[in-house]
Amino acid sequence: MTSATEPKLRAPVPPSASQEERAAPRWSLPVLLAILVLAAVLYSWNLSGSSLNSFYSAAVLSGTQSWKAWFFGSLDAGNFLTVDKPPLALMVMGLSCRLFGYGTWQMMAPMVVAALATIWILHASVKRVFGHAAAAVAALVLALTPITVAINRDNNPDTLLVFLMVSGAALALRAVRGGRLLPLLGSAACFGLAFNTKMLQGYIVLPAVFAVYVYASRLGWRKKAVDLALAALALAVSSFWWAAAVSLVPASERPYIGGSTDGTAWNLIMGYNGLGRILGGEGNGGGGGAGGGGGGGFSGTAGLGRMFNDILGGQISWLMPFAGIALVGGLVLCGRAPRTDLTRAALVLWGGWTALHYLTFALAEGTMHPYYTTALAPGVAALCGGGGVLLLRAFRTDRRWVWVLPLGLGATAVWAAVLLRRASGWNTWLWPSVLVVMALALVGLFVFRSGTSGIRLRLLAVSVAAAVVAAVAGPAAYAWSVPSGAGGSGGMGGTNPTAGPSTGSGFGGPGGGGAGGRGFPGGGFPGREAPSSGPSGQAPDGSSGSGTSARPGGTGRAPGGGGMGAGASSELVSYLKKHQDGAKWLLAVSSSQSAAQLIVSSGEPVISMWGWSGSDRAMTLARLKELVRKGELHYVQLGGGMGGGMGGGPGGDSPLSSEVTAWVQKHGTAVKDADSGQSAVYRLDPSDVS
Repeated sequence: MTSATEPKLRAPVPPSASQEERAAPRWSLPVLLAILVLAAVLYSWNLSGSSLNSFYSAAVLSGTQSWKAWFFGSLDAGNFLTVDKPPLALMVMGLSCRLFGYGTWQMMAPMVVAALATIWILHASVKRVFGHAAAAVAALVLALTPITVAINRDNNPDTLLVFLMVSGAALALRAVRGGRLLPLLGSAACFGLAFNTKMLQGYIVLPAVFAVYVYASRLGWRKKAVDLALAALALAVSSFWWAAAVSLVPASERPYIGGSTDGTAWNLIMGYNGLGRILGGEGNGGGGGAGGGGGGGFSGTAGLGRMFNDILGGQISWLMPFAGIALVGGLVLCGRAPRTDLTRAALVLWGGWTALHYLTFALAEGTMHPYYTTALAPGVAALCGGGGVLLLRAFRTDRRWVWVLPLGLGATAVWAAVLLRRASGWNTWLWPSVLVVMALALVGLFVFRSGTSGIRLRLLAVSVAAAVVAAVAGPAAYAWSVPSGAGGSGGMGGTNPTAGPSTGSGFGGPGGGGAGGRGFPGGGFPGREAPSSGPSGQAPDGSSGSGTSARPGGTGRAPGGGGMGAGASSELVSYLKKHQDGAKWLLAVSSSQSAAQLIVSSGEPVISMWGWSGSDRAMTLARLKELVRKGELHYVQLGGGMGGGMGGGPGGDSPLSSEVTAWVQKHGTAVKDADSGQSAVYRLDPSDVS
């Protein structure tokens, strides 16, 4: 029971802006700036030596060469096929490269800025509800989440996606707090832009946002209904403007929308980037893969325990046990607070964020890359900061709660030791150190629990700081392995970025494989030929295999080389450019991976006939004949790459690809002069079209 001398426990009352300004401790801003500097180092150190995803690198390059490619998100500047995502992230990177030139830093600068802004916004949002200490913890946890560090150094769209979703959540809390329409409309616009970054993944947290606003807003029901209707309109406009614009362009004048089965953006929304991600199919695999079960094999078997398995555990799960305890404890502590209580609203929002993402990722039967879980990090971070402060207050003021905070911290240390021991032979000193430091911190918490001033209060603060250090030591070590290159981190380069040492066996699992497919069981791609490489140990794109490719024009270094597909040797690229004879496209290849690396290394448009997963129906025999008849395409490479039907589509032995292959072999002329031992290349001229 609470003693007579102890203050009554209650949820904190959010201060006004002026009170926040006056109450800010002197350490708050310096700590935030230090966290941002730490994050900037983690996200940008040795960035030019990182392997970016050549799939997106090629699309960005194409966007600098053609405004039409920039708008559609085309893989090639000739606008034959788009990437399998909406183009917002590519637009941002493309504008940067148009302004400052094409290269790794130019491409990644806006992504790094977005990542740092995400930390700042989360800090501000948590601070308004839970205070400065909670905000500092939340910012630190987000900055050090291993998979977040890995993906923030890559040109996948997830960095921008998380920035937009965190912005939307923060604005929604402001709308709940102040009852004003503008923040609510801003929140809706942010989630709509998130949709145009990665489609339905940008909507995962919307049910929690809606529930919090409806329940906790101070407005009357009629006013709330009107405001929500306006927000729904803003969400629809900001979500579907691109898809609507694409549909207004005749199919003959736009590129085939990659990832779709009929070349439309609407099909991409509902299929490959919609239910296909959850249920499998639509080019997403499902029902198989390494480790059995769904998920495309990249993250292990689908199920409620997926986030803690050997592949994903070290990427995202370090503080999940504490976040869960903090969420439940915080909600109980709010007790019978008024319906409009902002503390409970924030807990429900960030708790809903975490639960919805957790369930979506854990149960997804379609493609599930480890880096998707970076979207979990803001929710976990906010709960650790805000919920942790509530538990600390309860620990100090109510004997009934004296065991909850130590339980959460102890569970965190034990789970960290489990994760660190999975990495056999990697930093073996770290897990005992985590346990010892956490044990000492817990002793200090109990000894100095009642300190209110002087040395006892300072020692209590030291104990809390030690507990935080012990809690983040493991993820910090994993995080630092990415820019430092320690422990074989990085997964499959830009295609499947991960942090820390190898602990799993999924396709390109943590620390596992590179461009040669070493992350796959048996060292190859399941069910198809492994990508070939160029002569003399060159990477598939004809580069040295260092993770960057020769910049178009032959000078400098440009991003790319992190993809999985087979490309062509530098000798073949030189031959094709010499004998291009005015054709619009340098070459047509089976897969987007192969095409992307060729685009980056040659600077010329290259056709991907079957898309990323092999399920695209972009190339038909009639379309191929038309391109050859017009002199827009002379060379076709048959076989190789990953386009051979990952999704069971037209790649591989399907009737469509077989028809194209048979015609090319019958009417084309094999290119012997440039034969490098790779897949066959055929020359086609208008006279070959009957």
